[in-house]
Amino acid sequence: MAFFLEATFVGLFFFGWDKLSRIGHLAVTWLVAIGSNFSALWILIANGWMQNPVGAVFNPDTMRMEMTSFFDVMFNPVAQAKFVHTVSAGYVTAAVFVLGVSAWYLLKGRHVELARRSITVAASFGLASALSVVILGDESGYSATLNQKMKLAAIEGMWESEPAPAAFTLFGVPDQEARETKYAVHIPYVMGLIGTRSLTTDIPGINDLLDVAQERVRSGIIAYDALMTIRKDRGNTSAEVRATFEDHGNDLGYAFLLKRYVDDPRDASEAQIAQAANDTLPTVWPLFWSFRLMVALGFSFIAVMAYFFWRSSFRGQVYPRWALWGAVAVIPTPWIAAELGWFVAEYGRQPWTVDGVLPTALSVSHLSVQDLLLTLVGFIAFYTVLFIVEMGLMLKYIRKGPFEDVEETEKWMAKHQHQLRTHDGKGPFAPLSEEQLP
Repeated sequence: MAFFLEATFVGLFFFGWDKLSRIGHLAVTWLVAIGSNFSALWILIANGWMQNPVGAVFNPDTMRMEMTSFFDVMFNPVAQAKFVHTVSAGYVTAAVFVLGVSAWYLLKGRHVELARRSITVAASFGLASALSVVILGDESGYSATLNQKMKLAAIEGMWESEPAPAAFTLFGVPDQEARETKYAVHIPYVMGLIGTRSLTTDIPGINDLLDVAQERVRSGIIAYDALMTIRKDRGNTSAEVRATFEDHGNDLGYAFLLKRYVDDPRDASEAQIAQAANDTLPTVWPLFWSFRLMVALGFSFIAVMAYFFWRSSFRGQVYPRWALWGAVAVIPTPWIAAELGWFVAEYGRQPWTVDGVLPTALSVSHLSVQDLLLTLVGFIAFYTVLFIVEMGLMLKYIRKGPFEDVEETEKWMAKHQHQLRTHDGKGPFAPLSEEQLP
């Protein structure tokens, strides 16, 4: 429903400017936004379940995960945190885009009144959204502490368990071979507040979590043995065997990690068990640095939006030239931050497709290398063409602008000429003199 709502009304939105009433077009605009948010909701509920598979159990008779509670899936805390965090990031992306385009119009002396109003709206909405992203990202960190401890430890480069109150590692160089983070600079107490909402709870480190993973692999082998017994004779399996599976079934996925090294997990050696446990740790340095760059960009958005909000609210919507060029320059950065966020979410989940249930190594398709290569080339070609077309259209319509504005600009300049000349004595925001224009 969400997809059809979005797909149907986006056409009316683009092609209905001259065919719909103003109220009708406004309604269509809202329906596109509602449909987009509904699409994001269901996509992120599905992704949240892959990160934290609640509301479902593995049925040994059918060999599949079966939903037991739609309510639990719908209100999965990981999914809810992801939804609000991701949607807020989308709002920031839109606000930065509007801010940058409006700043470009001011630099060029075009659509001045519209650009000034647009900057005010973008800065106000963007500041609220940027603050929301940081606050809701903190909630994602808390949910990781509860449900994905290894991901959190890898993001922090935290090799040993941190006694309360845990410190946040601002900077460091993770060394996976030596299992230490060199040159670490810590901020006291912060990680305890983010990860546990307290100053009295310890946070487990990577080494302790690897020990736990080994125990879960061994427990998973017991579950795997019971599963094989059930599969051999589904109708006559003893209650004792089923009880054994129930007791150890939550660790079955850890036994599947052994499939990379041995066909039958029950035949695994201690070395293979240790290797399977080590596989639960993704490579640390990409997560460590991606997270910090994402956070740095997030706080930079707050600073940018706060500055333009202040200028628009208390400085008569007059902006220095350097600030306008800065707004143009930051247009791509929200996309970079969003991609970094998805990298942290998905790479940090490895080695799992469904966390604790289905390893990525067992999720690969049975297609040939040639089939996969052809598909990959096709996707790359399609999205490259789509990117080029989309960029071309956006630049075309940005240059064209919303309307012919020569008369409107002249009226505005005549009305506000004294403001343009009195600010710092230089009139530093567009429209500028011809000598000052690029």
